[in-house]
Amino acid sequence: MGEVFKAVDSKLGRAVAIKILPADLGQDRTARRRFLQEARAASSLNHPGIVTVHAIETADDTVFIVMELLA
Repeated sequence: MGEVFKAVDSKLGRAVAIKILPADLGQDRTARRRFLQEARAASSLNHPGIVTVHAIETADDTVFIVMELLA
């Protein structure tokens, strides 16, 4: 669920991946809850095959996860 984009964390000067909850699901409480649950689950694990979650953010009613960018 969601699209992933390559971005730059301008504060820390590093490349990151941004996963955005689609706008049509942004107002769906169940979809938002699942999206946040996904971020929490990933952030609680430490494994080379699982991305590190840096933040869960909201901007202009858009919910997104900022995570490490893997090749």
